[in-house]
Amino acid sequence: MPAPTPAPHDGDADQVEALHELVLRSLDDDQAQEVVTIPLSGKSSIADHMVIASGRSTRQVASMAQKLSEKIKRELGRTVRIEGLPIADWVLIDAEDVIVHLFRPEVRSFYNLERMWAFEGDGGAIAAPAAG
Repeated sequence: MPAPTPAPHDGDADQVEALHELVLRSLDDDQAQEVVTIPLSGKSSIADHMVIASGRSTRQVASMAQKLSEKIKRELGRTVRIEGLPIADWVLIDAEDVIVHLFRPEVRSFYNLERMWAFEGDGGAIAAPAAG
């Protein structure tokens, strides 16, 4: 069975990687915990990367989401869609090529998205590289 062909995205590969790096850098700056990147390129048409991270509290989760949204708009000129911000147990940020899930630890453990999206054999979930 042939591998799924990714749907065309608005940006080219350099723009996608710039967005991905911005997301990782912003989460690192805001002291996100357990940041994981799941590569989706060639496996799903929803995005090229999925980033999952935790915050220590709903306040930190909401703050990380708001700051990330503002940085993406300011630095890359993209508008993102955000779901779950008022409660901030689980906030989804859809930046088209990169989807970000921010959780409180208990909620992240319950939904266990890493396990659901892990692809056996060829890449699966990987820890994000340290920003530096």
